[in-house]
Amino acid sequence: MKTAKQKNRVSALLPILVFLIIYIGVGIYYEYIRPQEGVQGFYVMSVVVAFMAAIAVALFQNRSVSFDEKMKICASGMGDDNILTMIFIFLLAGAFSGVASASGCAADTANFLLSIVPGRLTVLGIFLIACIISMAMGTSCGTITVMGSLALGISQSAGLSLPLCFGALAGGSMFGDNLSFISDTTIAATKTQGCQMRDKFRENLLIALPAALAACVILLIIAWTGKPAAVGEYSFNIIRALPYFVILVAALAGINVFIVLGFGLILCTAIGLGTGSMDIHNVFLSMGTGVSGMYETITVTILATALSALIKYNGGFEAIIAFIRKYFHGSKGGQLGIILISMLMDISTANNTVAIVVTAPIATDIRKEYGITPKRTASLMDIATCIAQGIIPYGAQLLIAAGIAGVSSIQIMPYLFYPYLLFLCVLVAVFTGKEERI
Repeated sequence: MKTAKQKNRVSALLPILVFLIIYIGVGIYYEYIRPQEGVQGFYVMSVVVAFMAAIAVALFQNRSVSFDEKMKICASGMGDDNILTMIFIFLLAGAFSGVASASGCAADTANFLLSIVPGRLTVLGIFLIACIISMAMGTSCGTITVMGSLALGISQSAGLSLPLCFGALAGGSMFGDNLSFISDTTIAATKTQGCQMRDKFRENLLIALPAALAACVILLIIAWTGKPAAVGEYSFNIIRALPYFVILVAALAGINVFIVLGFGLILCTAIGLGTGSMDIHNVFLSMGTGVSGMYETITVTILATALSALIKYNGGFEAIIAFIRKYFHGSKGGQLGIILISMLMDISTANNTVAIVVTAPIATDIRKEYGITPKRTASLMDIATCIAQGIIPYGAQLLIAAGIAGVSSIQIMPYLFYPYLLFLCVLVAVFTGKEERI
């Protein structure tokens, strides 16, 4: 079968344009032009349906290739061993998340950490606790959901700014999600680039830690110049807080993610049954609920890889690389190109995992041409999509936070100190760092 991937065909990018028009266009229409009571406009159009439409367009392109051959091209993308491994991890992560939430482990961990935070440093505490919880849970949305009611109660009882508290919560959630070993973004970035999670973690930490420390300084100044917060008492069971700390330590030790998640699942189940917070019936139900929550992510991953394979075969990725080659030069230029494409894809899809999966094959070609290491590429993709996902007002993170707080996501945006600082830090890292070349 003759390949067309070396040809520069801008027209091969048409399916992406179709996806953006359908997905973003419908979202804008129902969010701003014709909003409906109780309906979030950007969730009217399913991302799965939008990808199906884009694939249909891609299948009609390049008439020189038969339909059967195009299906084989899709299958070759979907059948990649890294994609299969990623799907298995998604399923296991979903089961763990479901049991951890149902057993009360997540809520008790948050309550335990909040109970040791001084009243004057409450907002800073919300940020730091969100960092820890999201790093252990591997999900920013889950962290905001778990801690949202706590942040709301703290803000109301202490007279603190709601947008400030939820901006700190959202920022901390994105920090942990970006670095977590069991985050779907980390899994997607490392598996598509073929690097070790611990290597990507080290690359990320050098960039994310300065941003987090700078955010802490800003929140500390705000806290110190304001009045002390009169926070209440938070009840918790220290035993139920144990699993997340065990998982965090095991992940940082570089233990295989399957072992980490499997052990975490068993530990949460045992503690839930032992403390009486759940029974066998609830264990199975919560595992099913958690796995079901991953279905859309898995489906989108499969569709995105199929679409990417067609676009690459038809020369679309070569067109993007040609643009990068023309305007971005050297290793630093290649890194900036990866950041740019990753952020634009996340802004378009409002899903950082999907953005990474779609961007990955393009980023792979760029890194090979510019001599960028896989761990650096994975880190840049994850950080770039984290930045974009953390600040777009129609992203799941800010929409969940705004819904719990009862404010507009736009009102939270000025207080998203960490994502803004992370963007500054990644640019500094690219321009000043001595990146290891392959």
